[in-house]
Amino acid sequence: MVKLCMRIISLTFLNHIRDIKDPEHPYSLEELKVITEDAIEVDDKHSHVRVTFTPTVEHCSMATVIGLCLRVKLMRSLPTRYKVDIRVAPGTHATEAAVNKQLNDKERVAAALENPNLVDMVDECLAPSYD
Repeated sequence: MVKLCMRIISLTFLNHIRDIKDPEHPYSLEELKVITEDAIEVDDKHSHVRVTFTPTVEHCSMATVIGLCLRVKLMRSLPTRYKVDIRVAPGTHATEAAVNKQLNDKERVAAALENPNLVDMVDECLAPSYD
């Protein structure tokens, strides 16, 4: 029963982020297998969510933008009690540690969200598609 509840919670979180568009391709992050159900860990008791994503290539120049899109979408969708952790899957990006540090540093995220060009790019990725 506990496993079923955790799977339902993971699927709920996946539903929030599954339609985020890749900044370079006309597909969603889920279609590109950048995010999967298995990559979402939820500890509802401690209000913690971790999303681990896999960039399409090891030198993906948009990894931080993808991570920022995931963070922003969850920040906009979830109750404020949740702490969100965004990570690049181990061994899948050349600058994994640097990307992880950027994505989980509140000051860096806040600074990124003050950049109008970056905010426009994030909003474009988060915009619903009607095809």
